Amino acid sequence: MLDENTISIVQTTAPVLKQHSKEIGKRFYTLLFDKAPELNNIFNQTNQKRGLQQEALGYAVYAAGEHITNLEAIKPVIERISQKHRAIGITPDQYPVVGETLLQAVKDVLGEAATEEIIDAWGKAYGYIADAFISIEKKLYEETEHQQGGWEGYRDFYVDKKVRESEDVTSFYLKPKDGKGIATYKPGQYLTIKARIPNEKYTHIRHYSLSEAPNTNYYRISVKREDEHPNTPEGIVSNYLHKQIQTNDILQFSAPAGDFVLYNKSTPVVLISGGIGITPVLSMLNTAVTEQPNRKIIFLYAARNSKYHPFKDHIQQLENNHPNLKSLVCYDSPTNEDKQEKNFDREGYIDLEFLKSNVPDKNADFYFCGSIPFMDSVIKILNEWGIPAEHIHYESFSPVAILGED
Repeated sequence: MLDENTISIVQTTAPVLKQHSKEIGKRFYTLLFDKAPELNNIFNQTNQKRGLQQEALGYAVYAAGEHITNLEAIKPVIERISQKHRAIGITPDQYPVVGETLLQAVKDVLGEAATEEIIDAWGKAYGYIADAFISIEKKLYEETEHQQGGWEGYRDFYVDKKVRESEDVTSFYLKPKDGKGIATYKPGQYLTIKARIPNEKYTHIRHYSLSEAPNTNYYRISVKREDEHPNTPEGIVSNYLHKQIQTNDILQFSAPAGDFVLYNKSTPVVLISGGIGITPVLSMLNTAVTEQPNRKIIFLYAARNSKYHPFKDHIQQLENNHPNLKSLVCYDSPTNEDKQEKNFDREGYIDLEFLKSNVPDKNADFYFCGSIPFMDSVIKILNEWGIPAEHIHYESFSPVAILGED
């Protein structure tokens, strides 16, 4: 355990680190890649360009410092990070270089304010937190490898089918090259790909949600093609998958991971998604309608219009076949054809009024996923409606893991 003086210094200075979190995160990654360029093979370079990982790191450092005496208070953050570390293969020997670099970044950004006493205290705190992560991740590695159909590291899969689901979403059906069994998973979890792309200096690692109910015959990921926009580069891996990968091509994946999972309960469940955020909640939906046939399910989806609405026919068929399921769609930019054919239930966005009018019982569990602005909006709506925190579950496709932070 940490001594009282160390704890006091860390908790007192945590708000200062929060104030400078973006600068610390930016400086950290610059130093880290200079010191250990091989780590470019692990970190998402697109998110680096967008500044997302820098922001996520700064937040994680502040949160850990603030709750240093009670890491249980940030258990969701710890679980989410640990799952991702297991998925990408982070090892104990990588923690020291990260710690050294982080402390150097703090010194560089804070200057004389980062006294030797402060740096020493944060060094001890980092060691304490790192030990907690290493312990959790060791158990995850063991569980993953020893489960039926499980494996260590990355495994070769071939693309059995490639199916276009909408204007910018394509599904990839994956089967193991060795023909052996595969690990099952919980609805809401993801696969992690290590992509070796021609003419790219480094490998690229990405997490893609499993979009089908768990089974032991194949995996399915459904990938949105991330196009280039002003101030936003195109997605390297998503474009590679869409444009270059074909049936029978080989891809490498680590075993399923993730803490955003559907729990089998008797309370009603509300599944809310926007855009490509549909993928993990679709896995939940496909699971719930068969394994929880008496559970009231409300599925709310927000998209631009029908051209960008994957799995539309599939969800409609589920609703037709399962009386416990109610599905509603919001389009913010419906086409003329959408308006004529009434392809949607609301023009605009999901708001509190829409939620209240379609969710008769607020004593439900709410699962949601989508872009950060979408999810920020949803959590504010749920908070305004008075939904307890323990009934709110979400997945963020961004490294920024916590919503509702100023």
